[in-house]
Parts: sequence; C-alpha cells; structure tokens
Amino acid sequence: MINSVRNTVLAILNKNNYGYISPSDFNLYAKQAQLDLFEDLFYEYNYQIIKENMRQSGTGYANIAKGIVEVIDLFSTTAVLANPAPGTNEYTMPADYYLINKVLCYDTAGTSLTGEAERVSHSKITLLNSSNLTAPTTTYPAYTTQAAVMTVYPSTINAAGQVQAQYIRYPADPVWTYLQITGGEPVFDGSNVAYQDFELSADYETDLVVKILQYAGVSIREAAVVQYANTAEINENTSEQ
Repeated sequence: MINSVRNTVLAILNKNNYGYISPSDFNLYAKQAQLDLFEDLFYEYNYQIIKENMRQSGTGYANIAKGIVEVIDLFSTTAVLANPAPGTNEYTMPADYYLINKVLCYDTAGTSLTGEAERVSHSKITLLNSSNLTAPTTTYPAYTTQAAVMTVYPSTINAAGQVQAQYIRYPADPVWTYLQITGGEPVFDGSNVAYQDFELSADYETDLVVKILQYAGVSIREAAVVQYANTAEINENTSEQ
C-alpha cells in the first residue's frame, strides 16, 4: 500500500506543480501520518462508546466501535518481560509498547499462571504494602510503572520469565524503499530488506494520503496543499459520523 499512497501524493502535488517530496521526506511524513491515525483510533473508540451509551450507535455491520477494536487488535501482542537484574522485582517494558492491557504473573519456572497483576499508583502501593491484609500476593499481585520500568509486587516475583505483558504496540515505521535510477526517478523496490509497508489496513489509504499532504504542504510552504488536505480530512470525518 505504501507505494500506492506515495504515487497518489506525488500525483496530487505534481498536478499543480506544487513541488516534489524526496523518499526520505516521504518516509518521515508517512511515519507521522500513521502515528496520527493510530492514536486517533483510541479517541474515536471512546467517542463511539459514548454514542453507544446514548443509544445513538448501530449494531451489527453498523457497530463502528467493534470495527475500531478489530483494527486496534491488529497491534495487540504478548511478550515475556525482561528482568535485567535477577533477584529484583523490576522488569523492563517492551520498547514498542503503547498501552498495557494486562500483566500476568507465573511461578518461578514460568510455566504456571499464578495471578493477573493490578496496576496501582505509587502512593497506593505504599499503603497496600503497609498492611498484611492488603499487601499484594502471588495470587493477587500488583504493579507500578515508572518510565520504562515495571515494578511487580510482592517482591518474591523477581525471576526471569515470571512476568508476561499483553499490550498494544506502536505500528512499525513505514519505509518506502527504492532503486536509484541515474538521471531518473527512484523506482520502488519492495524486495529491499528495509522495506516496511503501512500496518494500518487499506481502509486508511485515503486518510494516509491526506495526512501526508498536510505535512508536505507545510514543508514546501504551499498553503493550497494544506487547504486541500484539510478540506479532504473534514469531508472524510463528516462522512464517518
């Protein structure tokens, strides 16, 4: 899909001699465009849930919230968290995580599930640990997060393979790769090891084109391109509501 998106973007720009986007610039715009649309999924999902609660949303094929969940689930993955310092209850969260859904704790062998950890704040974990009645156990564990570190309680959960996270990851950065042609345009090369297509489905191709045009218009200081993209985005959003 990435080659189709790029061809469309260049066709729109070239139609009125607005300018040219180099492959490196296109890849930068494509990355940001995909991230924008990815993050918009969560806001749109929240909006549709509100509409459902107000009984303003349909069911079956008209269930927009369900469709958004299916798209988000494309980025759902599970990983065993690394324990850089065995013997401590601190684990490193995946570099590509966007949102953690659940944290599962296992025995020291990493084979038997003992409990699902609850996320708590740093102030709350202090209160929980101060009482034998409320302190986390291996059956009812808890965790806190700070930067890229997850601290799991009780502290006896401290071995490699004991903590597994199910999370929503960021989409991989799209990369349009090409063969350099002397004296001509670069030609798309989908066999290059660096090639990475958009991870959003083909349904988002028009949205990606519009987003990339917005960034391109700002870069080449062409107000007409930005206006075209903004108008297209408004029309697209209006048709989806």
